[in-house]
Amino acid sequence: MKFYFRLIFIAFLFASCHKKEKNTTSSELVMYQPSEMASLMNTMYYMNADIKKKILNNENIGSFPERYLTIHTAKLTDNNDRTSDFEKFSLKYIDNMKLLYKENPQNQKSNFNKAVQSCIACHQTSCRGPISRIKKLLIK
Repeated sequence: MKFYFRLIFIAFLFASCHKKEKNTTSSELVMYQPSEMASLMNTMYYMNADIKKKILNNENIGSFPERYLTIHTAKLTDNNDRTSDFEKFSLKYIDNMKLLYKENPQNQKSNFNKAVQSCIACHQTSCRGPISRIKKLLIK
């Protein structure tokens, strides 16, 4: 009986000392890379925030930023989002921005708000997330 007890004890000892291999998989962290369009939209937001500030301070807003024209060619996160609505709204946005830079400074608030409204209208058809952020650009 002592023999069996010792044998069981030794077996238990070996079993408990055996290292179990952990099944670990090394996962690399993937850094988020925004699409060209997402980067452009962020740039446009900050540029428009600066324009808003200049309009409110009666400062010169400068000349039309040609970079805005890349809205027609920038790669979207999902290419299926480049719909006819997107094209229509992006053309309207560019037209409104050009109007802002060409027209009389007395109309800048109104023209700026038209451009911002065209952003909001587009985002109501797809990618609704930034609407509340865009609305903050409106000049009251």
